[in-house]
Parts: sequence; C-alpha cells; structure tokens
Amino acid sequence: MPNLLQATPLFAVRGVALDAETTGLDVRRARMIEFAAVHLDGGRLDRANAFQSLIACDVEIPAASRAVHGLDRETLRGAPAFEVLYPGITAFLAGRVVIGHTIGFDIAMLTKEAERAGQRFVQPIALDIRLLAQLAEPGLPSYSLEALGAWLEIAPQERHRALGDAMAAGLVFLALAPRLRDRGIRTVGEAVAASRRITDAMAGAAPPAWELRPPSQDGDPLPKLDSYPYRHRVRDVMRADPVILPEETPVAAALAAMTGRGVSSVFLGGEGVRPAAAAILTERDLLRAIGRHGAEALALPAGRFASRPVVAVPADAFLYRAIGRMSARNIRHLAVTDDEDRIVGVVTPLKLLQLRAGTAVALGDDIDAAPDAPALGQIWSRLPLMARALLAEDVPARLIAAVIAREVGALTRRAAILAEAELVAEGAGPAPCAYAVLVLGSAGRGESLLAMDQDNALVFAAGEPEGAADRWFARLGRRMAAILDEVGVPLCKGGVMASEPAFRGSLTTWRQRIAQWLGRSSPEDLLSVDIVFDFKAVHGDKAMAERLWRDAWAAAKGQIPFLKLLAENAGQPAAGLTLFGGLRTEDDGRIDLKRTGLKDIVTTARLLALHHGLPRHATQVRLEAVAERGTGGASDLAEIDRDHALLLDCILSQQLADIAEGLSPSNRVAPGTIGKARTAELKRALGRLSILDDLRRDQLSG
Repeated sequence: MPNLLQATPLFAVRGVALDAETTGLDVRRARMIEFAAVHLDGGRLDRANAFQSLIACDVEIPAASRAVHGLDRETLRGAPAFEVLYPGITAFLAGRVVIGHTIGFDIAMLTKEAERAGQRFVQPIALDIRLLAQLAEPGLPSYSLEALGAWLEIAPQERHRALGDAMAAGLVFLALAPRLRDRGIRTVGEAVAASRRITDAMAGAAPPAWELRPPSQDGDPLPKLDSYPYRHRVRDVMRADPVILPEETPVAAALAAMTGRGVSSVFLGGEGVRPAAAAILTERDLLRAIGRHGAEALALPAGRFASRPVVAVPADAFLYRAIGRMSARNIRHLAVTDDEDRIVGVVTPLKLLQLRAGTAVALGDDIDAAPDAPALGQIWSRLPLMARALLAEDVPARLIAAVIAREVGALTRRAAILAEAELVAEGAGPAPCAYAVLVLGSAGRGESLLAMDQDNALVFAAGEPEGAADRWFARLGRRMAAILDEVGVPLCKGGVMASEPAFRGSLTTWRQRIAQWLGRSSPEDLLSVDIVFDFKAVHGDKAMAERLWRDAWAAAKGQIPFLKLLAENAGQPAAGLTLFGGLRTEDDGRIDLKRTGLKDIVTTARLLALHHGLPRHATQVRLEAVAERGTGGASDLAEIDRDHALLLDCILSQQLADIAEGLSPSNRVAPGTIGKARTAELKRALGRLSILDDLRRDQLSG
C-alpha cells in the first residue's frame, strides 16, 4: 500500500534535506561528527527551520577527512554525543521525505550510529539528488554536488560542512522538480521507482551499505469510512422546495412560515435567488433577535437578522462534500443549488445524522481553502488513498470515477481562483466580464480515473477574439494550466485547454463555433470537438455555461451528417482480441483498455444522445436515456452499459496498483493482475464491441 508521501508531487513535498560529516567512508568503522538538516515546505527551502550540531567523537579523525571538512578533535570538544541528539534528529525528520546527495551513505551512517546507541533508525522514504539529476539530464559530465549547483546556477553554500551541503542539496532538489516533471516523473513514488531502476542497472557501483533500501513504513492505513456519502448525492437527502421570502418580510411572518412548513430556516432574497445574493434566517437568528429586541423584533424586517453569505453545495455533489463543508464551516444549514446556481433545497444536520464519513472526507473543502499551488499538491496527493479506500468498501469503480471527477472540478475551480488572484496582484485587474471555467471530457461526464490530463475551456460574456477581454482570459488560462500541471494534472497534449484560442471565447464566439461545426464536411475539421458536448461549468457564471451547453445539444439534435463525421473522426477502436480470442497485449504484456474499448463506448453513447436530443453528461445516463426511447437495441445498450462499468473497474484497479509501485497511472492493464474470472469477463466485453458500429448505424439512420 502506498505511503501518502509517495503520491505527493515533487514540488509540493514536505521534505528534509540533510547531510552528515564523518571520519571516513567505511560505514562499519566511520563515526558521524556533524549532522545538519533543513526543512522543505511549499516549494521552498525553509532556512529558518534547520537542525545542526557537531557530534562528540572518541576516535581519531584521519588527516584525509580533516582536509575535507576541517573538523578535528579540538573542534568537537564539548559537543553532545549522538545518543543525546538522536531524539531531536528523528523528530526533525519525522513524516518527511529525506533528500540528499548520495543520501544512501547518510542514512547508512544514521542507521549505524543509532545501532551503537541502542536505537533503531526507521528507514524513511528517501531521494538521492545525484540519481534524480541523472533522470533529469542524463548527459552531464559530472553529478557531484558542486557540478549540479553550477549547472542549475545555484549560489554556492558552505561546502563540506553539513548545513551548507544540506542546503545545497535542498536547493538542487527544488530546481530538479520541474525538470523531472517535464520527463513524466511527477510524484515522490515515481521518483523513487525511477531512481531504483538506475541503481538496479548499476548494481555493485556503490558499496552495499550505501544502497537505499525500500522504506520501512507499510504505508498509510486505509481511512475508515462509511461509504454511503460516496454512493449518494446531496439531492438524495436534501429538503426540496425551500422557503424563500423577500428580505423585507417581517420577522413574525418568517417565523410563521417556519412553523407552518416545519422547517428551521428560511432563505431571503426572492424566488430563483442565488447564494451570493441571498441570506439565511435560522431559528437561532430569531431567538437572538427576540432576546435583543423583545416583542418589537417581530415587526422588524427579517433581513436585518439574517446571516450572510449563504454557504451552498450543488445538488449533484456527493454527500461527503456536504458533510465536509458543514463541518469545516461549523454550520447547521447548507443551501443546495441547481445547475444554474439557484437555491432549490436545504440540507440540515438531521438529514446527515447517520452519515459518518470520518477521515475519508479526504479532500472536501480543503481544496477550496488551499492558499497556493504547493498546498493544492499536498491535498491532491490524498486522492489515490481515497480511491483505494472506496474500492476496498466495494464502492463501484463508476461511482469512484464520479467522485474523482467532482474533485477534478473542485481542483480546476481553485486553480482558476488562484490564477485570477495572481493576475490581480500583477496589476492586470479583475476579470473584465462574467465568465465560466468548464471541464470537458471525462471530468465533464463524471468519469475521471487517475490517469488524467487537462481538458478544460473558458467562456466569457462578451469580447472579440484577440481583444482586450480575450487577452486577459488567455493569461488566466495559461496560469490556470500551469497551476494544474504543477499540482499533478498534466497539460493536455492535444491542447484542449482554456489557454488555447480554440477552447476559449465569448458566448458569441462559442455559438459561432458550434454553428461552424455543424456545417463542416471533413472529420479532420472536428478534432476534439466531441468532448465539448461533455462540458460542465465548475467556476464562475454557471447559468451562462448551462445555457450554452443546452443550446449546443439542441443545435446538434438530428444533424446526421455532423454526427456521422464525429463518428468517423473517433476512428475505429484498436483490436482488443487476437484471432483466437485472446487479449491482444502490447510488448510489455499490457492492453490499453481505453483505446480498445472504453473510448468507443463513450463515443457511441454521446453520438446517440446527441442524435435523439437527450442532453445528459454521464455515459451510463446517456445509454439509459437512449434505451428508454424504445427505438431498438435496448438489450445491446444494457450490455454495453455493463461493459463500460467493467472497463472502468479494470483500469482503476490497475492504476492503484501502479501508483503503489511508483509507476505513472495509465489506461493500460496487465491481464495477469486481474484474475481468470475478470479476464474472461473482459474478453466477452471486448468481443461485444463489434455491435457498437451496428448500433450507431441503426440509430443514426432511424
């Protein structure tokens, strides 16, 4: 099971860079005579948070060693013994990734000195910057600490003294993090695994005592959770049809409305009000008003005593989000909003009394409160652990994918907010007009797994391409993309991002694009267009985005030539089975289940829903909606729906296994890891995919 630290992006790691000066290089006989360490937090070296001490030594220090670090017996006179320092050392390292140059030697020395002191040093997760530099830039002539500092243009520190070398190692690590990210090594676990491959290839190059062993930790325990909040949405428990009154309503009338409806709160602001413009009046507010003003309060306007702002959650959010939000804000009433951000319900503690999400409200409102990208990276690293915990509770992979998609949306929203704050701080001013940030593809459909990249777009109220507003939003899109990339959601290789002109524009520009798509005659003109029909607003003016999405679906309904071009553009799925019915694996023994099956199912569901004018997001819901029309193929659609769930389950299970091994998650599954029964199911599912082409042909011609 992976340690939580291993899933952390390198740039956001809670680390500790350390170095030890010794009497020699033979771990069996050498003694440690100086130790220093410095913390790394939030993508920076915390120079003020350092540990440094000389260490008493009862053996002679060889002249060769003295020539390196300048320490002799006289210098060490009065220094504390290692056993005195050891508790402080372990406390300073606790819960952090250990970083250093040739760090295996330092850890071996700590282990040996602890043994001499009658203690046991617990092997931490460790990263050797010498190995990381080889991964980032394989052709350097030297990987000494001095050479790495010069290459990365890091100002020299006090060399061959423990604190100077520890600080230099920390600075080198921070400079290597973005270079490693560019090479696809993003997390601590991936860096550990990649480093291990180098050491395995160089077996025997370093003394055995210096070799890093796997960390002693067994990994973080799965959080205990009640899976109910991850299986159900807020709409399942909310009280619909909330009481909404004008702000000038007298307190007496508001009290009568509460009593008559048997509720403990009312919203103020009028029908269709959104949380930003609303207030909430609760029983507690009424008691305070009467306690302060007596009977006179009954004639005063309710708005005078109401609370602002109104905290809300979308109706289609999972319940764990509502629980986390109410707990974090310490509130007893949570407004519920629809797709256009209008208040349509309320959740109270009574409704949630039996729902105990415990520690597995793992992300919750933490994403919404993250102050910067490193903090977001720390929070985002919890996602695999949460997914693993849900899978262990037998929550279906399709529901877990929906949970992940909600958090991708929350992450994208927070990245947009942080990006806008940076633009304001740089003097660019606030947004020039109303806008909405959209997630596309799997995040929009609610089907995200752990091998994700960025698929997002942006719509704003008014402005011409390359005009002042568009230039502002281009900067927003670029900064948002950079934050997401740093946190752990890579840039889209196909350029499907709000930073690109094709996926950014005013409401008018987007309407023109949609009209142009419908008139195209070549599939090459429609690259990446299909996933636009999956979009969902996660930040900003959601009502504007919702109208655009529904208008796009209405325009595409029944447009057979356009839909056939979309189908042609999607291409034929890669063959998943061999001539004799076996799984067709690649050279590494894996099969890409997205290319061989998942993509074709998603495409078919989208095309059929577009054809019949059924604006839906999730693949499952689209297939069910098409089947309910009774136009034929209902049994085939039901089979394909089950196959979709199976493919998601196989991919997610493999992704979690890969993350635990320090491998980057992908859509490629090793059949040997899923068992004979699941392999047989997978073969049957891939064999049925041939009916998808028939389904599309029959439905689009019907």
